[in-house]
Amino acid sequence: MRFAFIVTAVLLVALTPVCQAQDERDPELIALLREAAKEIGGFADHFDAQVWLTDMSARLERQVKDPEERIEILKRVHHEARRAELPPELVLAVIDVESNFDRFAISVAGARGLMQIMPFWLAEIGRPDDNLMQIETNLRFGCTILKFYIEIEKGNLPRALGRYNGSLGKRKYPNKVLDKLRLKWFRA
Repeated sequence: MRFAFIVTAVLLVALTPVCQAQDERDPELIALLREAAKEIGGFADHFDAQVWLTDMSARLERQVKDPEERIEILKRVHHEARRAELPPELVLAVIDVESNFDRFAISVAGARGLMQIMPFWLAEIGRPDDNLMQIETNLRFGCTILKFYIEIEKGNLPRALGRYNGSLGKRKYPNKVLDKLRLKWFRA
């Protein structure tokens, strides 16, 4: 209990200058973060939600300029990742490599959305009317597929990522995702 209090106090002190700087720079973003933090979703509490959303929003700002869309993506990523029992940061790394956070991305192979889901999955599961450009739908399918591949590969993340991308046995794609995870989406 004492450790949790100390960690919370340290985080509050450490994040105070960041929050103050963002308040001066972008009050709309701060309001969105506060509102988003109220909807706990997969978070342990409001403070955890606000800290994670503030941190990840700053990392995502270059790719997703609109603060409302950025917060929506982050809330949905966190919720769907937790639902699938995945680290949200891993899902962010996959999205970063797959679509560069373009929710309307379509690959040359026809994969769609943030996590680049192939449309054949919709027919496979009897949901042909689902929209893979919808953030929640795309993340639900992508997280479910990724978790499945991680389980198939008994936790071997490079092999699971290779399966996810259709490049099993090759290192290029898994290395890209793991580098993004290590260098950009790490847990602070």
